Amino acid sequence: MRDAQTMQRELAIYLVTDTGQCGGLDAVVATVAAAVENGATLVQVRDPDASDEDFLALSRAVVDVVAGRVPVVLNDRVHLVADAGADGAHIGQGDLPPLEARAVLGPDAILGLSVERREHVEAANALPAGTLDYVGIGPVWAQQTKPNAAPPLGPDGLAELVALSDLPAVAIGGVGGPGRIAPIKPSGAGMAIVSAICSADDPGAATAAIVREWHAEEGDAR
Repeated sequence: MRDAQTMQRELAIYLVTDTGQCGGLDAVVATVAAAVENGATLVQVRDPDASDEDFLALSRAVVDVVAGRVPVVLNDRVHLVADAGADGAHIGQGDLPPLEARAVLGPDAILGLSVERREHVEAANALPAGTLDYVGIGPVWAQQTKPNAAPPLGPDGLAELVALSDLPAVAIGGVGGPGRIAPIKPSGAGMAIVSAICSADDPGAATAAIVREWHAEEGDAR
């Protein structure tokens, strides 16, 4: 369980891996290494098509290359977190319920939950303290990495749900593209980024550019 201030800092530049966009399993590890070296603050390993065996091997490789510099969470596969040496998990509305996931993970692991609308946020707020560490809110804009995603919220919808949430928040869904940081920054949410890093010819340079823009917006906000 993270304190809220630490968790919000770690959500700032949150990389979600996509094996296909990265160019294969080995390329995922290289992408993560480059992103963390250039300012990514948290990594989520995501590959819904991989077997548990392959996903575990990938997760261990990511944990090894990150080497404790930032937290690593696994998408959905709560049962593999301990074996992978990861810091926690991120679950969706159709995955293991949050209380069950927390029971598997224990009290110290990070646990995030995807939320798409007001009812989801209210349900997350109603959970016992210590169940969740953060919520992932989206999609903010239309995106291609998750089939059957909910309709886009837009920046105003994001800001509304961030304000409603009792937990730190990260925005997801088309948020890493050019000009997308400025509309997100006022909400107080971090950014969960997939394509803008995983599809980049140079993931390290792409991450560095996102980090620079993020901190420039911080300066403007002051």
